[in-house]
Amino acid sequence: MTTSEQDFRLTITPDDPTAPERVRRLRELGIGDQPDPEFDDLAKELTEITGAPYAMVNFIDEDRQYFAGLAAPAPDAASQALAGAEPPPEVGREMDRDHGYCPHVVVRGKALVLGDVCDYPRFAGNPVVDKIGIRSYLGAPLIDDDGNTLGTVCVVDTETHEWGRPGLDVIKSMAAKVMDRIRERNASGGTGA
Repeated sequence: MTTSEQDFRLTITPDDPTAPERVRRLRELGIGDQPDPEFDDLAKELTEITGAPYAMVNFIDEDRQYFAGLAAPAPDAASQALAGAEPPPEVGREMDRDHGYCPHVVVRGKALVLGDVCDYPRFAGNPVVDKIGIRSYLGAPLIDDDGNTLGTVCVVDTETHEWGRPGLDVIKSMAAKVMDRIRERNASGGTGA
């Protein structure tokens, strides 16, 4: 294998044989394909706790990621123009499955802590590095009682972070909180959205 083939393999999104089962489960739960104000609030809470500008509650199907919960800085062109600052990258509700780090978390079923994505050849070449300027990532899987990994909760920043153990504890705690909300909705027979 040549070095360029090896580099390509390092940045490829992992195979996800559980995607069809996950999609079925998400449909059964009625989540993962619409904005959800409660998940938006949880994402906002996560930005406040971590200081990162972006947070998501993310559900992944075979082809895309959907941020049912999203917190991102509002582009305020007037104040940025006065300050001479670039506007923050705009993040929408959808992203291709091969962008970002959440698909890796889903397939692994484990939290992923990247203080500087450029320190990891496997992750440095991801399209979000160039398109959005992502430099750090912290994510944890959303695992239901049946063992299905439904998605992730994550934060990203355009600056590096020393997340350490405290960051890992925060992201795992928020993943548990999101799963508690999903269980409550399921028990009451509603989606909450």
